[in-house]
Amino acid sequence: MPNIVLFSGSSHQDLSQRVADRLGLELGKVVTKKFSNQETSVEIGESVRGEDVYIIQSGCGEINDNLMELLIMINACKIASSSRVTASRAPISAKLVANMLSVAGADHIITMDLHASQIQGFFDIPVDNLYAEPAVLQWIRENITEWKNCIIVSPDAGGAKRVTSIADRLNVEFALIHKERKKANEVDRMVLVGDVKDRVAILVDDMADTCGTICHAADKLLSAGATKVYAILTHGIFSGPAISRINNASFEAVVVTNTIPQEDKMKHCSKIQVIDISMILAEAIRRTHNGESVSYLFSHVPL
Repeated sequence: MPNIVLFSGSSHQDLSQRVADRLGLELGKVVTKKFSNQETSVEIGESVRGEDVYIIQSGCGEINDNLMELLIMINACKIASSSRVTASRAPISAKLVANMLSVAGADHIITMDLHASQIQGFFDIPVDNLYAEPAVLQWIRENITEWKNCIIVSPDAGGAKRVTSIADRLNVEFALIHKERKKANEVDRMVLVGDVKDRVAILVDDMADTCGTICHAADKLLSAGATKVYAILTHGIFSGPAISRINNASFEAVVVTNTIPQEDKMKHCSKIQVIDISMILAEAIRRTHNGESVSYLFSHVPL
């Protein structure tokens, strides 16, 4: 594709390389480093004048540093007279981040499974929020032999729309767990709404951090008669005690996408499996660059 440059931030270079390979492109030359006082430095190593620039950066790890790096990369490309700058990233915050990305010079944002779809309205520039759902459906059909006898479960009421959509596509039933929190990252009580007895239960959520909720939910589902429990999560943050909790829980597998690097986590937890979504991001970039609609990707995994 002519007049397109793809850059990688330092947060997830493996995903960036996969996207570049899918598009048949070389990653653009960029050097990101920190001075001794920890100030972020970015040097763009090639001309971007008149080019359509895409920057891939995940909202993970050192989130504040990665955000600042993204902003500096956007600004560096903008002042170097690039034609358009699109930032592709996982979500980390809301209106403040939207304003900063816009002011830095981003013309377009591509995200995946925003925690709340309303976040798109915080931006004054176009936002394409992609969904992991098509890839999740494909993984379920290919990896769970009993999927026709499964039940899709949301670990909280807020995810009801997500699980009903997946359940409808699979033509199976759904359930949800109502949870009451005493404080952040700590669940007080869970109530299961739905019948999971003698079924494979598949917990679906957009993200998991300390994993207290999904591990409690797994226990709840097994005690209610589920034969097996899987968890499928778009963004596997897995901070604090998450890995030890998963290792001690009764999951058949905990499946996440590679919007966040998982190699280190997988070394310490054999239950973690990864769905590669680089082809979805790559196709979104190709379609955006060519002025095509990306709505096809809301329901299909590109071949």
